[in-house]
Amino acid sequence: MARHISRPKRTAAPALTADSPCPCGLPATYAECCGRFHSGEESAPTAEHLMRSRYSAFAVQDAAYLLRTWHASTRPRHLELDPAMHWASLEIEEATDGSAFHAKGTVTFRARYRHHGKRGELHERSNFQRQNGVWVYVDGTFIDGT
Repeated sequence: MARHISRPKRTAAPALTADSPCPCGLPATYAECCGRFHSGEESAPTAEHLMRSRYSAFAVQDAAYLLRTWHASTRPRHLELDPAMHWASLEIEEATDGSAFHAKGTVTFRARYRHHGKRGELHERSNFQRQNGVWVYVDGTFIDGT
């Protein structure tokens, strides 16, 4: 007779609060880090901060922030996020330019996720531009080999 081992059911991750660690991976709370950008209280000061805040926006399903921080020439009219996509971690590999002294910048990153229980990774080089003094995402190039 075969024994059937029951596994505990997975529960949803706890809701993100202002005091939760920020999904972007920096050692700060969500409110102190990306939450202030999502709320519109502040704008991301660098291309890397914008990249991190956009990653966090995907993690918290904030499509309005993603659209608001997307360059008008490449922004989709509508963005529908998949609630089955769970972003697990962000690794910044390289940031070039993108400071207060630059008009453009690039950020190369790896974003790991789970979708319907399967692990995946997005490896991209993203391009950013300052528009009216505010950093926006322009476009990105997927990097092969992931």
